[in-house]
Amino acid sequence: MERAVKILIVEDEMVIAANISLQLSELGYEVTGILPRGEEALAHVRVEIPDIVLMDIQLKGKMDGIETAQLMQVDYNIPVIYLTANTDDAHFNRAKETHPYAFISKPFKKLDLQRAIELTVERILLEKSPENFEKENGSESNTLNGNTPDFILNDRIFIRHNEKMLKIDIQDILYIEADRNYCRIFSQGREYLLVMTLKDLDEKLPQKHFLRIHRSYIINLSQIDEVAGTHVVISKKAIPMSKATRAELLKRLQTI
Repeated sequence: MERAVKILIVEDEMVIAANISLQLSELGYEVTGILPRGEEALAHVRVEIPDIVLMDIQLKGKMDGIETAQLMQVDYNIPVIYLTANTDDAHFNRAKETHPYAFISKPFKKLDLQRAIELTVERILLEKSPENFEKENGSESNTLNGNTPDFILNDRIFIRHNEKMLKIDIQDILYIEADRNYCRIFSQGREYLLVMTLKDLDEKLPQKHFLRIHRSYIINLSQIDEVAGTHVVISKKAIPMSKATRAELLKRLQTI
């Protein structure tokens, strides 16, 4: 099952926080919480770690947003985007020490928020998996309709779908089918288009989970229901298998 990017909002002005939450939901992100105090934010991340924290610098309570981010970073490497109405040098220099991914000055537009989050998501994935962005593949070959590229990590794939960045767990993928210079990813009841050739995708997917059994198909080994002489069955779909890959498939299944 795919999951949207999770974002925690730490903002003590509830009207502003509610408006941000609404905007994030409309953009396809999941809001894990809206909290007015740094102490509450620290308690929250111990229970559910978000992908990104939107942190107001001025907060109610004993700690401001910068102090909260510093304490949060002791145990968690969570990207922080600061929200601030105060852009003086003192606050900026303090905040800079926590290595934020972006600053958004209040008041801000929905587009400012959207761009800051999309750039943060890209930076997160680039830092975690720089090998997926080799020069020969280029950003143009991995871009859907001129939007943010799709990303492949060891345990999940991020793709753009209906203006959302969706996270698909590797384990939930059934199989992948070539469609010229595109790939169609089939998961339980859902289908997604990935702008990448099957060959390039095969090179990037974790090999312990996947095997290319035909020039047009990559399968998730853990999803196989049946192995026949010339095909495998996954979720009632008969997928052709070349003679050359049958032996490799049987060998791989013995080691799972």
